[in-house]
Amino acid sequence: MSPFTPATVTDSQRQHTLLPRALIATSLALACVAATAQSAAGIGPAPQLPEPQKQWIPTVNVATAVGWPEGGKPSASAGLNVEAFASGLDHPRWVYVLPNGDVLVAETNAPQRPRDGKGFKAWVTGLFMKRAGAKVPSPDRITLLRDTNGDGVADQRSVFASGLHSPFGMALVGDKLYIANTDAVVSYDYKPGQTQVEGPATRLTDLPGGAINHHWTKSLIASADGKKLYAGIGSNSNVAENGIAAEEQRAAILEIDVQSGEKRVYASGLRNPVGMAWEPNSQMLWVAVNERDELGDDLVPDYMTSVRDGGFYGWPYSYYGQHVDTRVEPPRPDLVAKALVPDYALGAHTASLGLASADGNKLGPSFAHGMFVGQHGSWNRREHSGYKVIFVPFDGAQPKAQPIDVLTGFLNDKDQAMGRPVGVALDKGGALLVADDVGNVIWRVSPGR
Repeated sequence: MSPFTPATVTDSQRQHTLLPRALIATSLALACVAATAQSAAGIGPAPQLPEPQKQWIPTVNVATAVGWPEGGKPSASAGLNVEAFASGLDHPRWVYVLPNGDVLVAETNAPQRPRDGKGFKAWVTGLFMKRAGAKVPSPDRITLLRDTNGDGVADQRSVFASGLHSPFGMALVGDKLYIANTDAVVSYDYKPGQTQVEGPATRLTDLPGGAINHHWTKSLIASADGKKLYAGIGSNSNVAENGIAAEEQRAAILEIDVQSGEKRVYASGLRNPVGMAWEPNSQMLWVAVNERDELGDDLVPDYMTSVRDGGFYGWPYSYYGQHVDTRVEPPRPDLVAKALVPDYALGAHTASLGLASADGNKLGPSFAHGMFVGQHGSWNRREHSGYKVIFVPFDGAQPKAQPIDVLTGFLNDKDQAMGRPVGVALDKGGALLVADDVGNVIWRVSPGR
């Protein structure tokens, strides 16, 4: 006889057993309620923000990861063509193009995080993240892809570096290749044309990691003179529910001295700063930022913004400038008063991760000046948002218009994810490379034939 028959279960025990099931069913029901599509009012340099809607049980609507069918691929914008540059990879998240045209791919996923996501709400969310393909073990390696005949398809592949710790960002400075593991920046000696690293890694500096390590990805970009590295470090929570002490040097961009490894907070209040790029006119650093969850379908917009040295962008105390988040205790009105308004909203819950300047691309005049953005896709929204690659046109040093879809069609007619775009980069020929961590493909977008 099962120990959970009516003869052996009290009413109290039965209610305790049924409660999680009821709450899961509630989450599923919330995910199925009709919602309006992402509004253009929440995208652009002056978004219209609705009133917040607090959610004790979060809306969870993650597109189940199914991968691409035979011959399947995303849909490219008119005048563009998309083909697989490389396939059969293992959770490719980030791409970096070396001066000789070789492409480095971070095949990676989250490390062990024994204290992240405690509690019932986090457990429910974790179940859905598993469906989305986000729980596979991390390969912990950098793979090199080479196109020897210039046909737009990688015909050589090698493991460039292995035994890493959830690697993500990469930056070449002189003869040193820097890799941002989840807990440290390390470097390897690099010679043009080599297909794998030689010798052990040298540790430059530690990065915030630890047993929570909520936002585990650490992005990386070098200054033009190669003297500094900038690392994007995400928060250790949604809105500081693990305590402010757990957020030391997090929700920030750190500036790292290449010679000494010394670091300082360059900008703060950025919940999860991921992709970074230099804007060629102003030479300002720009970043794509994931904003907070559980305030409703249309809050809070993810955004991209220029980054001021010493700038504070609100997290966790306020969002999109000085809109106070009343969930955070104790409040900090002194910091809210300093919060900078981001330059451009990218839509709520789009998970805008990848960012690349369009400078030097060959995709045509419509894409001449601006930023490409890889949007990984929503989980905390009743109707999906993101799941595409967009282009934001700039006028001079500032975004000027509504975005243009570059790649769409990552969801099938059942709202399942055949792919999810992450990192974006321009290859040596001016085509756009897109890392797809569900399809396990690097896509290459080129002018139409």
